[in-house]
Amino acid sequence: MGLYGRASHGGHLPVDQSGTLPSYPDIFAIMTFADLGLSDELLKAVETAGYSEPTPIQAQAIPAVLMMKDLVGIAQTGTGKTASFVLPMIDVLASGRRRARMPRSLILEPTRELAAQVAENFEKYGTNHDLKMALLIGGVQMGDQVRALDEGVDVLIATPGRLMDLFERGKILLNGCELLVIDEADRMLDMGFIPDIEFICDKLPVPRQTMLFSATMPPPIEKLAKKFLVNPKRIEVARAATANENIQQFKVPVSPRKKKEALRHFLRTDDVRTAIVFSNRKTTVRDLAKTLQKEGYSAGEIHGDIDQNTRNRELQRFKDGEINILVASDVAARGLDVKDVSHVFNYDTPWHPDDYVHRIGRTGRAGAKGRAFTFVTADDAEAIANVEKLTGIPIPTFGKEDILNPVPVKPAPKQDDNSSVEEKPKRSRRKPAANETDNSASEEKARRGSRDRRSEDQANHGPSAGGTSDSSPEGSRQARASKPRKAVTHLDDDLTNADWNGPIPGFLGVSALN
Repeated sequence: MGLYGRASHGGHLPVDQSGTLPSYPDIFAIMTFADLGLSDELLKAVETAGYSEPTPIQAQAIPAVLMMKDLVGIAQTGTGKTASFVLPMIDVLASGRRRARMPRSLILEPTRELAAQVAENFEKYGTNHDLKMALLIGGVQMGDQVRALDEGVDVLIATPGRLMDLFERGKILLNGCELLVIDEADRMLDMGFIPDIEFICDKLPVPRQTMLFSATMPPPIEKLAKKFLVNPKRIEVARAATANENIQQFKVPVSPRKKKEALRHFLRTDDVRTAIVFSNRKTTVRDLAKTLQKEGYSAGEIHGDIDQNTRNRELQRFKDGEINILVASDVAARGLDVKDVSHVFNYDTPWHPDDYVHRIGRTGRAGAKGRAFTFVTADDAEAIANVEKLTGIPIPTFGKEDILNPVPVKPAPKQDDNSSVEEKPKRSRRKPAANETDNSASEEKARRGSRDRRSEDQANHGPSAGGTSDSSPEGSRQARASKPRKAVTHLDDDLTNADWNGPIPGFLGVSALN
């Protein structure tokens, strides 16, 4: 076969003596899309989109798909994985006839956002091809989706739940599907979709071409690949579950009550242009978005409780730059492709270590640089340890040396040794004059003598009416206390026995007999 083989659509693709494609970067580093065997119409669309060189996963996957091979692709998020199967599928499906309710190809995605992203890729790259596409996702009306199926589609992009619903209603037939893509398979596993995928695969015709893509390869996904793929080509451009090297990762130890304060600090000081803030709970997403909005930040929110149209509008606002901070749950951790996201903040350490890779993968895309911060509380010790075990690298703790453009601390001005230190002026106290002292002493003696005489009178005469003037407040109180009151007899006895020596409350003198 020599050093070069030929793709099914013309153009040379390099192979080694054994007939297998070399791994990147041995030879693909110098390749262009024109070297991968894509059609001229597709190359024009790629060039119009502004791309000229394939990424590692694209350079290896595109020729394999064009040769109708089954494929297992393991790649980090943000590496161009979607285009690695969209581009060759457009050429493969360029010839053929579509039929009502019988899609020619099927792409399974775990979330609506991922499905919408793949649909955008088909619209962008398939502009020069006559291909019809349908999007089957929840959160929107089923009628339009059914009408699209009735007209016949070449590409069906679906989430498992909506596809199963339409299949059980008899609105779709899968026996005409010749090409299957299972995207984000590890996320499918986390969301419990594996039984649905197995059911769908059993309804597809054999033989067919099957592609499986995932950022991680846990044992259940390996088992799924062995069951439904035939002699697949395995492409691994990076070790499974590793994070992008263009992303600076940090963990920030913080108490739960200090998380908002820590987030504010980084938003102010870390040169944040656009950021996605991830939280584990939808309630936290709502609360945090409202807090940031009240503090003057251009922030939006996206989570599972928001309907699909609102989610799409919020994502579009973020892409258009109307808002530069998006607070999200893990619904946006995969498939959200926004250029130039400078920062990712894990407000909560993810419960599943796989989610960490996909969360931080929203930054550092397409060769750009990014920074990712994970807030770690004392209760997150096990979760962050699982993340580090999965990725195989320890996440450094954020320190002073990691600060972007730190503000220099101005030193205190030095004082000369000979200079005297100014003291605060002390309040001066004016000494009283001699005559003022004598007058004060005589007045104090007079007051003291008056008090002594009153004490002697009270001791000799007691608190009688004659001892104190009736016109004085003290005399009035004593007079009121000495007046006889009507009272219940047993109450009088109790008061006498208790030796009550204070004024008797008025309500005790009220009798029900009078």
